[in-house]
Amino acid sequence: AGREELEAAGWCGWALEQEHHRGNMQQLHEPYELTGEQRRFYAQNHYLKLPQVFDAPTLQHISDVVCAATAKVAPNQLTPQDVPLTERDTYGQAFIQKMNLWRHDAAAKEVSFSRRLARIACELLGVTGVRMYHDQALFKEPGGGITPWHADGYYFPLADGDKCVTAWIPLQPVPLEMGPLEFSAGSQHIEDGRDVAISKESEERITESLARAGSVCTHVKEPYDIGDVSFHSGRIFHRAGANTTDKVRKVMTVIYIDEEMKLAKPTNDGQQNDWNTWCPGIEIGHVIASPLNPVVYSTLRF
Repeated sequence: AGREELEAAGWCGWALEQEHHRGNMQQLHEPYELTGEQRRFYAQNHYLKLPQVFDAPTLQHISDVVCAATAKVAPNQLTPQDVPLTERDTYGQAFIQKMNLWRHDAAAKEVSFSRRLARIACELLGVTGVRMYHDQALFKEPGGGITPWHADGYYFPLADGDKCVTAWIPLQPVPLEMGPLEFSAGSQHIEDGRDVAISKESEERITESLARAGSVCTHVKEPYDIGDVSFHSGRIFHRAGANTTDKVRKVMTVIYIDEEMKLAKPTNDGQQNDWNTWCPGIEIGHVIASPLNPVVYSTLRF
């Protein structure tokens, strides 16, 4: 009888664990209702920070999945690097970066293919559906340096740079001293600085460009609470401060493009690399519909 009771207790524990897992996964695909004001804010500023996109248990699940998937892809890169921070370039000091986790791990794929996130992206862009461009885990180590000012569109060979958006998903609260994402609201209208890659040069040049713009742009620097998620376009200038804490700043990101997005001719080596890496086999002027760019949400298809 004692063994049967233990087995029964073990089964119950397993069942509760599975139910908890299903509950955590469920919110990944439930709709998050945007307000008209939030949509207008994004249209005007090209970024939006949303509260409570995920509850604490779901976010913990996402964090566990992303960390496990990153460890699978890069088993040696969740611990301090062999090369000291002080000996790396500006980009290398900013973060550990691992991309397209969804291609390597089924649980990570469910996170990256979250209908909740994809629907938000679709509604902010004002399109009928969105495709995956790529996902990436960004881990800023304790003592990690700044992420310099830049616009993501520098790297994207896209025919319409306004029709892409990145979901920035912190896997823990991000106080100011941990280096949250910062935005220059209104900077989508500034052209100077778009021709430079993430670097010390981009930090200096874009800082000067934004200063010249004056009141046209507003520097927004805020902490992220548990469950906050921000969305930003490929045109807005953004950066992040250094991580001065003793903890890793863990972030997952997913980049979405309009489901009808066409490939543009690359204008720099970064865009050529993105074409080769994230849009394989697609010809210039054709819809970016490679096996790496599936539709993840559509009002027309499903």
